[in-house]
This record gives sequence, structure tokens and C-alpha cells, in this order.
Amino acid sequence: MTVRTEDAPAGDAERRRSASDLRILRAAKELFLADRYAGVSLERVAERAGVSRQTVYNRFGSKEAVFREMVRDHWAAFAEQDRRPAADDEDASAEEVLRAFARSLRRFADETDQTLFARLVVAESSRLPWIADEFHRLGKGPVVAAFTGRLDALVRAGRLRCPDTGLAARQFMGLVQEFLVWPRVMAFTEETAGGPGPDVVIDEAVRTFLARYAPPGGRGSA
Repeated sequence: MTVRTEDAPAGDAERRRSASDLRILRAAKELFLADRYAGVSLERVAERAGVSRQTVYNRFGSKEAVFREMVRDHWAAFAEQDRRPAADDEDASAEEVLRAFARSLRRFADETDQTLFARLVVAESSRLPWIADEFHRLGKGPVVAAFTGRLDALVRAGRLRCPDTGLAARQFMGLVQEFLVWPRVMAFTEETAGGPGPDVVIDEAVRTFLARYAPPGGRGSA
């Protein structure tokens, strides 16, 4: 199943979110995370948001489109958190860029519903593969692409030596998320409680990455 083009709402460049849009998306988020996809209807979203069903339909077009925009809205929080000077400064060292990005991943996991979202996608993807596709297309895919772009810039500046930045970007994210995200998604309570602290995870991820990709005689510093 795919989201129909005519159901997709206008992009942010075409219209700003109205107050009712934001209420609808917040209501949809609460319902989808609690009751999964099949348990949610436009009527329930409208009731939770305090608007009419027709308003939801007029603004979004279908349940699929509401879900899609809810996912887009969720990942927008990462883009906001990831806007840090060290990540965008042209003079930043590889270590500064890596640490800034890893901390953004940590904040996103700690301060949003990312764990619940990941559980929702895992639970629904076998029955509704388009949900996983949308979650990646609207969220993780752009995050990986943006981080890859930063690694490309470091390679051009001579601060990294990395033949495949797309692979390297995913490797670094794996080093961080294997400890800070996935044990929580899978509810591995003992591993979560007994694992290394976030600062240790980030330190070791940065050191491991630079041990592989720092240029000869350097550690990725400016």
C-alpha cells in the first residue's frame, strides 16, 4: 500500500502549519503510537484534536496522508536538534562534527517519542511495508544523507580519509545507536541498565571511527 499523491498535503514551502494542523498531528501521534495503524480512524483523530472529521479530510485527505505528515513532523524535531554550530562550522574538526551529530542522536532518542515510533514501525512493517518505507524516506534517509554530506565536506578539507562516506555514515550511526537506541526499542531492560553510559558510548564511537578514517598523522582535527 502506498500513499496516494493526491492525498499528500502541500509541502511546507506551499503552506504553513495551521493551529488545527498541529492539533491534528499531535492527536494522530498519540493515537497511532498507542493503538497502531489499524486502531486509528480519521474520526478518532478528529475527536482527539477537537475538530470535525471533514476538517481532517480537507487538510490531509486520508489516514495514510495523516500518518505520513505525522512522521514528517516527528523527524523535523531531529533537524531542529541537529542545528548546532560545531556541525555546520566549516572550520570544525572531524571530532567536533562527529560528537555534535552523536549528541543529536542521543537527544532525539531521549527527548522525543523515537523509541515508540521505532516500535510502531517494527510492529507494522510486515503487514504494511509502506509504513517502514515512509519512516525511512521522510526521516532516517534524509538524516543519513545530511550526515554523509558533512563527512564529504571533511574529506574535501582533508580532515578525513574515507572512500565511501555513505557507508561510513551508517557505521558511525550504528556505533551510537546499538547502545543508545536499539536496546530501548527492544526493551532489553538488563542491557539498558547495565550498559555503558551515553558519554562513554559517544567517546568510543568517535575514537573507533577516527581510528579507521582519520588521515595519516592526524586525528581529524582542524
